[in-house]
Amino acid sequence: MNISVLGSGGWGTALSLLLLENGHKVRLWSAFPEEEERLRSSGENPLLSGVPLSKDLEITSDITEISDSAVVVFAAPSFAVRQTAKKAAPHLAPDAVLVSVSKGIEKGSMLRLSQVIAQETGEGHPMVALSGPSHAEEVGRGVPTGCVAASVDRKAAEFVQDVFMCPRFRVYASPDIVGVELGAALKNVIALCSGVCDGMNCGDNTKAMLMTRGLAEIARLGAAMGGRRETFAGLAGVGDLIVTCTSMHSRNRRAGILIGQGVEPAEAVRRIGAVVEGYFAAEVAKSLSERYNVEMPISLGAYRVLYQGSRPETVLQELMTRSRKHEIEDSWT
Repeated sequence: MNISVLGSGGWGTALSLLLLENGHKVRLWSAFPEEEERLRSSGENPLLSGVPLSKDLEITSDITEISDSAVVVFAAPSFAVRQTAKKAAPHLAPDAVLVSVSKGIEKGSMLRLSQVIAQETGEGHPMVALSGPSHAEEVGRGVPTGCVAASVDRKAAEFVQDVFMCPRFRVYASPDIVGVELGAALKNVIALCSGVCDGMNCGDNTKAMLMTRGLAEIARLGAAMGGRRETFAGLAGVGDLIVTCTSMHSRNRRAGILIGQGVEPAEAVRRIGAVVEGYFAAEVAKSLSERYNVEMPISLGAYRVLYQGSRPETVLQELMTRSRKHEIEDSWT
């Protein structure tokens, strides 16, 4: 099967190698001709150090070459998804299945990334979101990994499940594309906060509290937006949250550590040297919490630290001294 992966970062490259291993003919597209040449000449993506690129992997910067692809995978950073979809739209095969593997929500429109892709490519293509606890560095090295393929179209979800699944990459199918995409996007804010806790040497108790209560507020928002609460207890929810909050592969956590150590947020993001999705997702979380009238104190605290100059110590103390709450929202009967 011919498959095109749009976006030659670490994640797009790791998935390209996985799909190639599964027996597909894979084309990896870069938006930049100079990057295409660099990948060709070096035989390695610097974002996947130590993982050689197969000679069977096609690398191109010519978007017209995707026209023969039965599956087109969108792996660009969230801020570049719309532009990538706009470029791809005229060249898609009429029956191509589209897969969003990017994690984020578009700033401004507040749309999930599958919605952004559908806006630019039309509603005629089956749309699937693939997400879960899946660091590119580990997928590239063949570490056993599990993800979720979510779509309102059961046939499309199960088709993508079959395309990606192999002994080292297990895929579950789900109808809840809303919940899967929201879990993927908003956990980045909590992961950044988790890193701040590490940078402040808060300890495991604080971090565990932040992760679980962070997941609770993501699930509240997800339910308000039409997602299913049980999704947030699965791979695309708590699974993705755990890996992003605890791993040093996580750019969000590493940026948070710097902030917790006293580095200004914008400088911390700059030092990471790659996209820190949680930095942008905090703005989105604030807007969505206001739009849907959902209480999200941790995410809003992150926004204040990142954009309003609040100190992490102050925000943490305010979170700890909020009014009493019930953990389970139902009342006693």
